[in-house]
Amino acid sequence: MTYFDLHCDALTQTGRLQASKHNLEAGKCALQCFAAFISARENRYRIALDLCNLFEERCASEGYHPVLRAKDLQYNAINALLTVEEGGAIEGDIKKLGTLYRKGVRMMTLTWNYPNEIGYPNFPDYEGMKSGRTALTVRETERGLTQFGAEVVETMNGLGMIVDVSHGSDKLFSDVSEICKKNGKPFVASHSCANTVQNCARNLSDAQIKTLADCGGVIGLNFCADFLSDNQSAEGQRAAILAHARHIVNTGGENVLAIGSDFDGIPENPYLKNPSDMPKFLELMTAEFGSFITEKIARTNFLRVFEEVCG
Repeated sequence: MTYFDLHCDALTQTGRLQASKHNLEAGKCALQCFAAFISARENRYRIALDLCNLFEERCASEGYHPVLRAKDLQYNAINALLTVEEGGAIEGDIKKLGTLYRKGVRMMTLTWNYPNEIGYPNFPDYEGMKSGRTALTVRETERGLTQFGAEVVETMNGLGMIVDVSHGSDKLFSDVSEICKKNGKPFVASHSCANTVQNCARNLSDAQIKTLADCGGVIGLNFCADFLSDNQSAEGQRAAILAHARHIVNTGGENVLAIGSDFDGIPENPYLKNPSDMPKFLELMTAEFGSFITEKIARTNFLRVFEEVCG
């Protein structure tokens, strides 16, 4: 069975990649979203443009097939979709969003771990969390989209660019959902997990899972071990991945779950080390949900969103 993956950070990694062409082929990846990830606080737009150019070079050198719309997909190839992780890349300038769209970006994560011109992330104090002063469970609940951020979401809906709320605060999530509901557009959490299973500010509440399901959006299941479970063994992670998948489907229905590995943005998961292990994941899903629902998780749930938003 082939699969679509909503998020990886291979564009910003050097050396041995988790999401290498060899591993993607071994795992039977049919669509890989490649994020232009910006962690810098300065020159964000320039870095984003450089990564867009790198995406083009990588597609040419590795033989990936770049896509802009669902009708561009070729099912005998590794299709590649360009995304941006960290909406601060547009530096508060809506014209730069249009330029990124013309460069081929079809999905953008509005925030990463720092506040930006668009809004606020799930961690209210990322530096404090990294240093251990603030727990991984402390969530930002009060601050959401800025006025400019609301303009960005409206513009993305109009352009045909998928809005991604992974890393976003609870208030940002609700602000986005109101705008997208008004416009009749689904949105996604490209690489997230379920907070009920593992209490972590990066994970989605049951109410958020239901909201995404109600709007026709999807959640790409993240394979970051810390977000999945405190049990860091391979068996512990296998059980956790199954628990998160089961909870998301039970809470939001069979049309809401997708895959958002975060390969190359996370330490190696002891159960799913890289895309070559994805057949193992799909076998796990098939044993739990059957082949019909697993096809939805693997491909067709995100394909529906891709068609609806991007054409």
